[in-house]
Amino acid sequence: MLYVSVTGLKLKSIWHWPQFAWFAVRSMNQAKRVAGNISAQARSVNGIQHTLSVWQSQAHMRAYLKAGAHLEAMKNFHHMAGGSTYGYDAGTAPSWAEALELWRKHGITV
Repeated sequence: MLYVSVTGLKLKSIWHWPQFAWFAVRSMNQAKRVAGNISAQARSVNGIQHTLSVWQSQAHMRAYLKAGAHLEAMKNFHHMAGGSTYGYDAGTAPSWAEALELWRKHGITV
């Protein structure tokens, strides 16, 4: 069983883009090299900055959330953006279309 995490963040202002990008690049680099990560991707859809990550377990994903660049990003994101996240167990990695549909239906505001 895999754990899938889908997030979507909308910047409060275009002026936050440089700071957001700095945090996003560092967090994505961390995700791609941390134990338990199977894949991590990002893309912009309709002005919302999305990530789609697949993990060996929810415990691996939670360890990533609580350390390094991602922890720093989470501490700073509320003044830059609003958004929602959705995580779930899956037998296989979803397509972007599948992941975004589930995020739209079930995302929890952060």
